[in-house]
Amino acid sequence: MLEPVDFEQQPSISAPKEHRLQAERPENSPSQNPAPQDSLPGTDAAGTGPGFWSRRYLPTTVGLFTLAFLFAFEALAVGTVMPVVAAELDGLSLYGLAFGAPMATAVVTIALAGGWTDARGPAPALRVGVVLFSAGLIAAALSQSMLMLVLGRSLQGLGAGLAGVAMYVVVARAYPHSMRAQAFTVISSGWVFPALVGPAIAGFLNGLLGWRAVFAVAPLLAVTAYAGLAPVLRKMPGTLRWQPDYRRTAWALLAAAGVLGIGLSGAGSDGAATGLALLPAGLCAAAVLVAGPRLLPPRTWTLGRGLPAVISLRGLVGAAFAGAEAYLPLALYEHRGFSPTQAGLLLTVSAVAWFGGSLAAANLALLGNKIARVRLGALLMVAGIAVTALCINPQVSIVLPVLGWAAAGAGMGMAFPTLSVLVLDYSDEGREGGNSSSLQVNDNLVQALWLALGSVAFAALFPVAPLAAFVGAFASAAALAAGALVLSGRLGPRRPAA
Repeated sequence: MLEPVDFEQQPSISAPKEHRLQAERPENSPSQNPAPQDSLPGTDAAGTGPGFWSRRYLPTTVGLFTLAFLFAFEALAVGTVMPVVAAELDGLSLYGLAFGAPMATAVVTIALAGGWTDARGPAPALRVGVVLFSAGLIAAALSQSMLMLVLGRSLQGLGAGLAGVAMYVVVARAYPHSMRAQAFTVISSGWVFPALVGPAIAGFLNGLLGWRAVFAVAPLLAVTAYAGLAPVLRKMPGTLRWQPDYRRTAWALLAAAGVLGIGLSGAGSDGAATGLALLPAGLCAAAVLVAGPRLLPPRTWTLGRGLPAVISLRGLVGAAFAGAEAYLPLALYEHRGFSPTQAGLLLTVSAVAWFGGSLAAANLALLGNKIARVRLGALLMVAGIAVTALCINPQVSIVLPVLGWAAAGAGMGMAFPTLSVLVLDYSDEGREGGNSSSLQVNDNLVQALWLALGSVAFAALFPVAPLAAFVGAFASAAALAAGALVLSGRLGPRRPAA
C-alpha cells in the first residue's frame, strides 16, 4: 500500500519468543569480550551525552531518513507510472498483483527478521534486505513482460521486509530511550516529502527516460543509505545464536505462495476463460486461509473481541484503501486521459490528507475516543472512495474525485494510526513487539490477498466490460471499508466471563 508509515506508533518488531533466540552463545562470540558500554552508540544517559543532531548520531539519522525516503519514493513513484507499465507490457491482467506481490513476500521476511536481528544484530538483515530490494528494482526495470515485473517486485518485497524490521532495531540500539521518539519522527518525515515530490519526479523521469528509469534510480538511494549506516552497524554485533522457527517460516511461505498463485491464475484471462481461473485461484485462496491464521494471534481472522479485532480491522481498512489507490491512477489514465504526473498528484492529495487526519486524531479533544476515531475514519473512507469512483465519468468535474480522495486519505489518517495505538493498549507487558509484528504481518497479508483477488476479477471483467471493471474495484473497496465500520463494535475489550 502506498502509505506514510506510522513508525512513531510502534516499538521495534520482534518475533514471538519461542522462535527468537537460543540461549547458548557461539564460540568466539563478540559478547565474550564486550566493548565498554559507553563505547556503543545510544548508551548515554538522557541529558548527559551528545544531542540528537550531534556528529555522533547524525550519520545514523541521515541513513535512516534516506531509507525511509527510498521506500516512500519507490511506492509513490511506482503507483504513478504503473498505468504506463501495464500498457507497454500488455499487463492489465496482473495489474493488481504488481502491487500485492511485494506485500505478500514481505510476510516471509518479516516472520524471519525479528529473531535474526535480535540475535545477529541489524546489519546482516539490513544488508541482505537492501541487496534484495535493489535487485528486485533492477529486475523490474529490465522486465520485458508483466510477469517478469511481478517477479522482480516479489524479490523487492523480500528485501523490504528485512530492511523494515532492521530499521526498527537500529533505532532501538543506536539511540538512548530519550531520543527514540525523535528518531521515529525523522523516519516518518521521510514519508512526507516524497508524497509532495514523488509523483512529479516519477512523471518527469517517465517523460524524459521512460518508466524503467523510475525503477532504476531507487537502488542508488538504497546503496547510499546503507553506506551511511555501515559504520554504525559495525558497532551492533550479534551476541546470541539464532535458531529460526522453520514451522512459522513454512506457513509464511505457503501464505505468500497462495497470494501469488491467486494473482497469477488470472493472467491472460478474458471473459470466456474466467471459469478456468477459478479453480486454481480457489485452491490458492484456501492455502492462504489455512496458513494466514497460524502467523497471527488466535481469533484474529474471526474478529475476536479486543486485540484480535484491532489487528484484523487495520488489515481491512488498509486493504480498502490499497484496493482503491492501486486503480485510481489507472482509471484517470484510461478514462480521463491524464498523464502519469497528473494522475499521480492524487496520490499526493491523499498522503497530505492522511497526515492531516492523523494530526487531527492526535490533537483534537473532540476525537479523544479512540474507537470513535476509527469509526469516523472508516465512514470518511466509505464516502470518500464512493465519491472518488466518479473519476471514471468524464462528465463529472475532477474536483469531486479529488475531494473524495482527500476525504478517504483523512479517514485513513484517523483510523490507521489509532488502531496501532489500540494494539499497544491491549498488549500485555513484554508482548508489544510481538503484537506489533503480528499487526504488520496481517497488514501485508490481507492487503496482498485483496489485491490479488481484485487482480483476478479485474482481469476477467476488463476485456468485456472496462467500465464495470473499474466500478467493481472502487465499489468493493468501499464495501470493505463499510465492513470495517460495521465491525468496529468488536474493538472494545473482551467482557469478563459471567
